[in-house]
Amino acid sequence: MQEMDSFQDFSWVIDTYSNMLLRIACHHVKSRADAEDIAQDAFVKLFTAQPLLESEEHRKAWLIRVTINLCKNFLKSFRRNEVPLEDPYYQMAEEQREVLDAVWRLPEKFRDVVYLYYYEGYTVPEISRLLGKKENTVASWLHRARIRLKEELNGGVFL
Repeated sequence: MQEMDSFQDFSWVIDTYSNMLLRIACHHVKSRADAEDIAQDAFVKLFTAQPLLESEEHRKAWLIRVTINLCKNFLKSFRRNEVPLEDPYYQMAEEQREVLDAVWRLPEKFRDVVYLYYYEGYTVPEISRLLGKKENTVASWLHRARIRLKEELNGGVFL
């Protein structure tokens, strides 16, 4: 893959991936302002490091991994227990909020897999490549997450 050396290349990458990175960051930090900063930091890392990536899919996976790591670092640095949720959360139907709250309470490895699978539409093999885990591990985490969600939601609406 060619290096990004023009403003047009940078602009295309930002236009293509900014919404996805923002959603991933919002999912983790539950604050749009913080999520915007994290997404911006992910792009800065891409543009300053300019890693040699084999394909566009590899660039996408790299950005997702960096965004998730930036979110983890952000949450560690502030040692937050609860982050105030923004208006879109409160505009959701009660059932949607209940499911989303249950997803946020899952252990991180389960939460990431559920988010990538249900909210971003990735398959188990794709998530496996993105997270650098075996397909069986990802499938197992997804299965366990579904069980936990079902138990927590007491047989109510679940993914």
